[in-house]
Amino acid sequence: MIKQLYSYIGNYKKYVMLCVMFVMVDVVCELMIPLLMSKIVDEGIPSKDIYFIVKNGIFMVLLAAISIMAGGLNMRFSAEASQGFAANLRRALFDRVQAFSFSNIDKFSTASLVTRLTSDVTQMQNTLLMCLRMLLRAPLMLVCAIFFAVSINARLSVVIFIAVSLLIAGIFLVLRPAEQKFAEMQKKIDNLNGTVQENLTAIRVVKAFVRERYEKQKFKKSNDALTEAAINAGNLISLIMPLMMFVLNGATLIVIWFGGRMVAGHEMGAGSLISFISYLMHILMSIMIFSMIFILFARAEACAKRILEVVNTKIDITDNDDTDHKREINSPLVRKGKIEFRHVDFKYAEGGRNVLSDINFSIEPGEYVAIVGGTGSGKTTLVSLIPRLYDVTKGQVLIDGIDVREYSLKQLRDGIGMVLQKNVLFSGTIRENLMWGNENATQEDIEKAASYAQAHDFIISFPDGYDTRLGQGGVNVSGGQKQRLCIARALLKKPPILILDDSTSAIDTATEARIRKSFSENLKDTTVLIITQRISSVKNADKIVVLDDGRVVGIGKHDELFENNRLYREICNSQQEGLVI
Repeated sequence: MIKQLYSYIGNYKKYVMLCVMFVMVDVVCELMIPLLMSKIVDEGIPSKDIYFIVKNGIFMVLLAAISIMAGGLNMRFSAEASQGFAANLRRALFDRVQAFSFSNIDKFSTASLVTRLTSDVTQMQNTLLMCLRMLLRAPLMLVCAIFFAVSINARLSVVIFIAVSLLIAGIFLVLRPAEQKFAEMQKKIDNLNGTVQENLTAIRVVKAFVRERYEKQKFKKSNDALTEAAINAGNLISLIMPLMMFVLNGATLIVIWFGGRMVAGHEMGAGSLISFISYLMHILMSIMIFSMIFILFARAEACAKRILEVVNTKIDITDNDDTDHKREINSPLVRKGKIEFRHVDFKYAEGGRNVLSDINFSIEPGEYVAIVGGTGSGKTTLVSLIPRLYDVTKGQVLIDGIDVREYSLKQLRDGIGMVLQKNVLFSGTIRENLMWGNENATQEDIEKAASYAQAHDFIISFPDGYDTRLGQGGVNVSGGQKQRLCIARALLKKPPILILDDSTSAIDTATEARIRKSFSENLKDTTVLIITQRISSVKNADKIVVLDDGRVVGIGKHDELFENNRLYREICNSQQEGLVI
């Protein structure tokens, strides 16, 4: 785990090396000061050698200045290294999520991914920062201080070894349970973030149904669970400090007792005893630093596992080549828009039931095809297989006679315009949102696509026209306007294949009719697949595919299916408006 995480330090490894160097300078300078002080007390003061006292005093000041300077530089470089590490780790996480297929994304909740990208990465950043500042310093301080203490009085050093052994034993007794407590706490943070995100996303629904009190209770439940988990972890960690202080103070008293007797018996000097106590403090403080770092490690380990779970997730839809760039260059292009399903089966989870079974039909270039069926019949899943948002479990999906898995993902999806069931707009201007379809589009291209989607008129009615800023998610436009903007965005790609997944549900029938007419006049060479429950939208289609429980139960035109297909007839009869046979 540490080896893999260390790779994300990247170009900041030089700062890590500088931190090591300056820590060594800092520790050596700091530990030399008690040694010089003991010489002043034991040699300079009894002999009243002013020159000796001043010389060593100046040397102590110089060592203190160097120590402060080295410590300051260590703090600077450790901050840069930890910030750089966090930036690299965060970027790697985000890039991995961007590469996820839909099935990969389904394995993680949105709130959990947000927590991993923010809270977990910040915890790793703080851990590295403390390691570079304290963990490097503590072992150097410990080893050097023990060396100096033993050199002063080996017998009295036995107290140090006993105290250190007790502290290490106490730390390890607490460490493993603490890691489990912190792992549980991170899960509670996920739950809290999920509650907050869901509430803020659906705040209008909450207010419309007057559910504020219920949402407050739900938040209180998640918040209290996190508080309890944090308190449990904190209570466990709080055991360390009393143990530390008990051992520290006990060791100090024992050293003073026996050391005082040695000074009285002229077995060691008073300055040596003072220096020994100073080194004892350094040793025990180093152990305390270790304990704090280990506690930090306990939480960091929980965070690291969660981060690496995302980073190490195998992406199940890739270009299957040495490099994406190589595959992109050699990939065929989607040109005509012919689509074939050859005995396709699909299931979301291995060992689960088939969502689609033996799908077998073809769509000719330029056809207008409607896909209808009851809720849960597999309509959205079916069209998601075309741009490889999911991969088939069995069989083949072909475009222009080529298996979709033979295309690079970029070339495949560039040739398909898709408006998903959930319409999403991003914060920014209308123009910026539309240019997701083609970042090099001219104003003429943008206006033409908007006109085809019947969006141009309402866009220019805004004071700022195409430069009108949209709130997050497009909250300042209506549902129908949002759908038309999403359609225009897909049209701007000028794709050979256009897929509309229930993308006109919020549009009035008159506007929808104008959109269909625009498509028939301006997109004659584009293969259009539309998922809808409106019979008025499908009865003029070149082909209607009827799905039921993941199987094709009918293919044909409106009149033929109404006459011969029971399910299609039931769908038609359930809609009383405008049915002409």
